[in-house]
Amino acid sequence: MSRRWWASAAAVVTVAAGLGVRALTDGAVAKCAGDALYTVLVYLVVVIVAPRLRAVTAAGIALGFSWAVEFLQIAGVPALLQPLLGSTFNAPDLFWYAVGAALCWAVTAGSVRAVASRRTTAA
Repeated sequence: MSRRWWASAAAVVTVAAGLGVRALTDGAVAKCAGDALYTVLVYLVVVIVAPRLRAVTAAGIALGFSWAVEFLQIAGVPALLQPLLGSTFNAPDLFWYAVGAALCWAVTAGSVRAVASRRTTAA
C-alpha cells in the first residue's frame, strides 16, 4: 500500500489517540501527550502532502512547524486561530514537540529497515 494511505490511516489513529488521552487523563500527562501527538499529526500531514520526503526531513518540517506555532504565541495569536494554535507560550512544549518528531522518525526509519531486511532475506 502507498505511503499516503498509511499516513492517512495513522492520522486517524493519532486524532483518536489524542481524543482518548484527553478523555482518559488530565493534567501533565494529557498536556505532554497532546503536544507530542500534535507534532505526530503534523508529520503525517507532511507525509500525505509530500510522500517522497525522507523521514528525517518530514520530521524536521513537523518539528519546525510546531516550534513556529509555539513561538508565534509570544507575539500573540489572533482570537480566531487560538482554538487551533493555542494562545500561551509554554517552553516545555518545545521538548514534547521534539519527542513527537523523534518518535515519527524512529518508527518510520525502523519500518523502512524492516522492509528492506525482508526484501534482502527473500531475495
